[in-house]
Amino acid sequence: MRFDIISVLPGLLESPFAHSILQRAQKKGVAEIVVHNLRDYSTGKQKSVDDYPYGGGSGMVMTIPPFAACIEKLKSEREYDEVIFMSPDGETLNQKIANQLSIKGNIIILCGHYKGIDQRIRDVFVTREISIGDYVLSGGELPAAVLVDAVVRLIPGVLSDETSALSDSFQNDLLDAPVYTRPADWNGHKVPDILLSGDTPKVEQWRFEQAIERTKQRRPDLLE
Repeated sequence: MRFDIISVLPGLLESPFAHSILQRAQKKGVAEIVVHNLRDYSTGKQKSVDDYPYGGGSGMVMTIPPFAACIEKLKSEREYDEVIFMSPDGETLNQKIANQLSIKGNIIILCGHYKGIDQRIRDVFVTREISIGDYVLSGGELPAAVLVDAVVRLIPGVLSDETSALSDSFQNDLLDAPVYTRPADWNGHKVPDILLSGDTPKVEQWRFEQAIERTKQRRPDLLE
């Protein structure tokens, strides 16, 4: 699976993709993540990618030509399943969306800055707009990193234990059950006896019941 991320500040994405699961996924060849500097596609002497908004108002707007040039170049090289714009007014990212995207082939992700990008880029090229929450960040790079992380870990072959992702919170519209490890008794705080019993069916039943209870308490909307 390939991700092409278009950014005016590609340096912001160096660290998130160079460690842990995302690094391993790339080394295994399961995922390919390529970051493109938007300024490389600007024809101006100053490599400018923004301009004043029509109609006045505060802030600057990212212009059409650099985005269009980069997207068209990428599309001339391969087919893409989605062109995603990370935007506060997009659909809110959740596990269902991550699952949907994990079975795609190639994805382009656009990172906005300033006041946003010219609407015509969204109208002509973008197939999906995704938000990571009801708040505004300085740019789309961190949301892009969140999206890629959420998707890549679901690709078969990425996690050493592929069943791990299937039991994550939200996979079955439930939060995950509490988890424990050694020591079994820490300052009088003990691991539930059922987890030490070795009775797998009863352990799984306990985890399911705990997941339901935790979801009722913390995210009852998921049970609706």
